[in-house]
Amino acid sequence: MRVFALALAALAFALVLAAPQARAQERELWVQIEAHPSLGSAEARARAYGSLLPDLNGFRLGGGWHALTLGPYPESEARAVLRQLLGEGLIPRDSYVSDGRTYRERFWPVGPQPAPAPVPEVEVATGDMPEETLREAQISEQQLTQADRMDLQRALAWFGYYSAGVDGAFGRGTRSSMLAWQRDAGVETTGVLTTRQRTRLLAEWRASQEALGLGPLESAEAGVALTGPMGLVAFDWIEAPFVHYEPRDGSGVRLSLISQPGDAATLAGLYEILQTLDVVPTEGPRTKGRDGFSITGEAPGRTTQVEARLEDGHIFGYLLSWPDAQDAAAARALPIMADTLQRVGPPLDPEEGFDPAEQSIDMVSGLEVRRPLRSGSGFFVDGRGRVATALANVSGCGRLTLDRLHEAEVIHSDGAIAVLAPTGPLAPVEVARLAPSEGRLRSAVSVGGYPFGGVLGAATLSFGTLEDVRGLDGSDAVLRLSMVARDGDVGGPVLDMSGRVTGMLLPPPLGDAVALPEDVSFAAKASEVARVLDGAGITAQRDAAGGAVAPEDLTALAAGMTVLVSCWE
Repeated sequence: MRVFALALAALAFALVLAAPQARAQERELWVQIEAHPSLGSAEARARAYGSLLPDLNGFRLGGGWHALTLGPYPESEARAVLRQLLGEGLIPRDSYVSDGRTYRERFWPVGPQPAPAPVPEVEVATGDMPEETLREAQISEQQLTQADRMDLQRALAWFGYYSAGVDGAFGRGTRSSMLAWQRDAGVETTGVLTTRQRTRLLAEWRASQEALGLGPLESAEAGVALTGPMGLVAFDWIEAPFVHYEPRDGSGVRLSLISQPGDAATLAGLYEILQTLDVVPTEGPRTKGRDGFSITGEAPGRTTQVEARLEDGHIFGYLLSWPDAQDAAAARALPIMADTLQRVGPPLDPEEGFDPAEQSIDMVSGLEVRRPLRSGSGFFVDGRGRVATALANVSGCGRLTLDRLHEAEVIHSDGAIAVLAPTGPLAPVEVARLAPSEGRLRSAVSVGGYPFGGVLGAATLSFGTLEDVRGLDGSDAVLRLSMVARDGDVGGPVLDMSGRVTGMLLPPPLGDAVALPEDVSFAAKASEVARVLDGAGITAQRDAAGGAVAPEDLTALAAGMTVLVSCWE
């Protein structure tokens, strides 16, 4: 970083030596690299740049935004610095040269700093025409076409001054936005833009659009079109239901078009699947209707926006994901993407891009599935979907899920056992029936669990025998089993051959301190599980009958009551 700073300083010094007279006459400009909607995020980004970028400044903008800039530099030097930094990949691709006219008080570097020096008027395509009076501005405005008036509204919206519909009607909202723009531009606030002001606003709008690379994007294979940030992404590959675009020139922005045939049920399934992907953070607002959904995933360092619609059997939309440095670019691109999204052909072939040799359970159509910190097992203990599991499965978790689909929370714990409750409706297939006693030594037992963390999709049975009704330390609340069990089985129900629950599988009591034989496992007794359930206000179901059931019926019982318990950050 120090080497780069020296190189940039050398570049600036060389430019000074090359044109000392020209520099004295040139106006000073800034290189604007980022804009943020809050002071906190802007200051955090300024600290992140550290000593990497010399001459870093932060100024307040209109509409609550905050700009990070470099400079000021003479005009020719500013453009050279911009090219240099873009070539090094050290600033976002939508960075641009600014005259600083919209900059207000400085917030970075921290401490009292002088405001940016005033700059001369920006020369626009209309030349040096004199500024119009209010009456002249009103007359020239009346000569605008409907398209001209709509472009002005789009330009005002682009810079955050206007938020109503683009209809070409200059009502109270448009006039208020013009007043705000005039105030920030340092010109007379009349609410009516002069010809010179309109030309300047439109020129800045188009320059900013060009830096972002907004342009038409149409995928014939997917039958989807929109206006997207093509300066930030480039086509990568197709794997149904996605058309993937990778970051261009290190922008950090990813785009995936969505296209598949289906109905409302398919749309609902896509909504659930997308939220299991690592690229879609779990926090943030979500809305879902019969004909579409919207997901905003927010996490430190990255935000993802997903939009999907259903029309005439075609599900189409997009997923845009970007780092914090691209917040301003995304804020400008997303409204336009949503406004221009449309079907232009049939949906993507569901087999498009499918390669059997490249399949992975950790991927969905080329996107990584979010992985939990750890997974274990549990079992339903009542008809409301409440679950008993090992406390070790749920300790230190940011969030919990049952079978990856249902959010849950710990409502009670005691000793090595925890009780979970789903946060929404959940109807179990089977509910555990606790055995009245431990059973005979050397009798056959089985454990329902997810030994591979849910990879197999359903609970499996592991078989063994009951070796003792006490733990190694003599505890009478523990069973000792002869059974090879895995970490994912911990918390699962221990069943006798009649399908009754005689206990709950526990993690090894000695941890890594002592190496036990592989086939030594331990379980909390059914009586201990019942005691903890009583503490949670749940009356356990009991079954005194002891007739053996067929192996297939035992498997069905175990699969119906056993739950995958996942711990997430």
